Amino acid sequence: MKLIMTQEVTGLGAPGEVVEVKDGYGRNYLLPRGLATPWTKGGQKQVDDIQRARRIREIASVEEAQSVRASLQENPVSLTAVAGRGGRLFGAVTPHDVAEAVKAATGKDVDRRKVEIGQPIKALGRYTVTVRLHPEVQASVDVEVVPSA
Repeated sequence: MKLIMTQEVTGLGAPGEVVEVKDGYGRNYLLPRGLATPWTKGGQKQVDDIQRARRIREIASVEEAQSVRASLQENPVSLTAVAGRGGRLFGAVTPHDVAEAVKAATGKDVDRRKVEIGQPIKALGRYTVTVRLHPEVQASVDVEVVPSA
């Protein structure tokens, strides 16, 4: 099955790419969640629009992405969250929360869709989060979750 990716799926493709997947994966996972649309000849205009919007949003060069990675890895990010007695959070830390904390700490704007949290963060402590800055550059960011006052 040939599909046009509308959102990034790790290991499969980025928005605007045309990918070939097995029928069941496309029909039962990608299409219902809005991660892809069926490929058609008329879909090429949609591919061009997605790629144009992506070029505007993403970091342009590898050198720029590497400089952003250096600044992210130098500065640990601190998040405040409401927690109970045992250090367990009321809710969880989301990629949006991490993106906002990175912006507050470093001044660098990071897209929440490019923040990958391995396990859900549901307790106080120190965690490592991956941020995809460019198709060739990833940054590991140390995130410390502290209780709110």
